[in-house]
Amino acid sequence: MDSTRTIRLRWLHSTVQDVTPQLAGLRLPRSRSYGWRPAINAYRCEDCIRVCVDLAGVDRSDIDLTIAEQRLSIRGVRDVPEPSGEEKGAMQMIAMEIDYGPFEREVRLPDEVDVKKVHAEQKDGLLWIHLPLRRS
Repeated sequence: MDSTRTIRLRWLHSTVQDVTPQLAGLRLPRSRSYGWRPAINAYRCEDCIRVCVDLAGVDRSDIDLTIAEQRLSIRGVRDVPEPSGEEKGAMQMIAMEIDYGPFEREVRLPDEVDVKKVHAEQKDGLLWIHLPLRRS
């Protein structure tokens, strides 16, 4: 890839980022202020619901979990993963496929989730959310 193309691609990427907040204000269907949606797996177990969220590279202090109106909301931000240390920084971008920036994901919850007993743990780049069910 020659340097002229690299400069054009970076310019286009920054231009799209600059326009994104203005496009979000147009109230287009499904518009949101968050840039990407992390992948999830959700499981219904005998006495709980378990949600696994793929958040590799996201520090736990950058994750916000909220439960309101039978919805679990996972929000946060992931920094651009870039070389550091001995590599002395990147000279040229060859590929960029990892999502970064602000994210949000919502999961609809059944009425029987006991929101007072919800807890989460982060391990190996995955966020596991344990949602106990109330006993009937």
